[in-house]
Amino acid sequence: MEFSIKSAAPEKLRTDCLLVGIYEGKKLTDLAKALDAVSDKAISAALKSGDMEGKAGSSLMLRQVAGVTASRVLLVGLGKADEANLKSLRNSVRAAVKALPAGVENIATDFAGLSIKKTTVQQKAAAVAEVVLDAIYKVNAVKAKSIEPHPLKQVVLLADKADAAAAEAGVQQGQGLGLGVALAKDLGNLPPNICTPSYLGKQAEKLAKEYGFKVEVLEQAAIEKLNMGSFLGVTRGSEEPPRFIVLQHLQGKKSQKPVVLVGKGITFDTGGISLKPGADMDEMKYDMCGAASVLGVFKAIGELKLPLNVVGLIPTCENMPSGRATKPGDILTSMSGQTIEVLNTDAEGRLILCDALTYAERFEPSAVIDIATLTGACVIALGHHVSGLFANNDDLAKALLAAGEQANDRAWQMPLWDDYQGQLDSNFADMANIGGRAAGSITAACFLSRFAKKYDWAHLDIAGTAWKSGKEKGGTGRPVPLLVTYLLEQAAK
Repeated sequence: MEFSIKSAAPEKLRTDCLLVGIYEGKKLTDLAKALDAVSDKAISAALKSGDMEGKAGSSLMLRQVAGVTASRVLLVGLGKADEANLKSLRNSVRAAVKALPAGVENIATDFAGLSIKKTTVQQKAAAVAEVVLDAIYKVNAVKAKSIEPHPLKQVVLLADKADAAAAEAGVQQGQGLGLGVALAKDLGNLPPNICTPSYLGKQAEKLAKEYGFKVEVLEQAAIEKLNMGSFLGVTRGSEEPPRFIVLQHLQGKKSQKPVVLVGKGITFDTGGISLKPGADMDEMKYDMCGAASVLGVFKAIGELKLPLNVVGLIPTCENMPSGRATKPGDILTSMSGQTIEVLNTDAEGRLILCDALTYAERFEPSAVIDIATLTGACVIALGHHVSGLFANNDDLAKALLAAGEQANDRAWQMPLWDDYQGQLDSNFADMANIGGRAAGSITAACFLSRFAKKYDWAHLDIAGTAWKSGKEKGGTGRPVPLLVTYLLEQAAK
């Protein structure tokens, strides 16, 4: 996909389709007014016909408009002018791309110049580029006949000369983020017989080669030397060997403490001996979306050459039942030395993350954020719209919440009070790996918090947001937008 910035007269621009915004109540944007003036009121006439009111998500295609060089003019509903924000802009861009006919290969629009309060041209241009890439994404299905890519190849953003540099910076940011989201989706959508722990390790090495990251992909013997007994307890039942991936993007000052991202990488989760029901178990290929999001973030920050130190840690394995598998009642010794009574082998994500959280201490991080499709309880609590956020530091939580709002990839902070810790008590080990049905997402976070006491830490439970079921089944790429926006803010500081 090629993006470019132009300051040309819109009516003289040669393009397959010119996207023109219309506010609710048939209110014309500046671009619509300019085209209306040169086309003998063609846009006004189309609106008077009653075919369009300007409601958000609506569209109306005009062909061969007099005085306009573009082959088509697509009128795009923007909703109410006084309620315009980045979210409504994103929705309008998505609706416009979805409404394009099959033959359109290039488009132009002034959407980066629309009037939105407290929003810069760079932010608007970034949103346009990101959403265009997301809207044309097609699932990389494994089929005998390859899927044709979306025909759209070129997007021109119209901007005043004074805004051209900001628009260009925004496009670069949006493209980088869009590529990161696409990678996270690709990895999540792959079947588990392809996207194994070894495959994720190779993807990390591929990213490192492309962008100059430092990378280590530790195999079982090295993991055993680290005494990651909790992690190894989960992988025990699988024929697929585990991997522990360490990626480092070191573009900040040497003295700068890194942000560490920890991604849960269960490439398939049967539940182990505590076997899951068979219905919808195929969706457990998405249990590595935390790992996919870390790799997606690294793709984005590599593209953006972000001047920051960032470390990615990915413990990855399968959770399978076999004669060797960890059993309910077994006790595991974590890398930290704390012992864990396994009451349910389907609560395995926390068992691999806790050792990675201990490993993170060696980097003396400024903050550690783990990302995991951790609990069905979080889906019950928050549904599929927001990710659950837990943190031991309020400033870190506020920064992540703000990044989520800006990126339209929202999270909601949940309590992490000591009141819940007692639910993890065990008569036989330092703790149990589950705390019962009540407050399941909170007790899971409480478990992780016991391994994150030496630094500022946050946990994102993305069980409800990492993928969609039903007709639109597939990975969402979340929370890559939230995390990249957070990292951009940290780099700006």
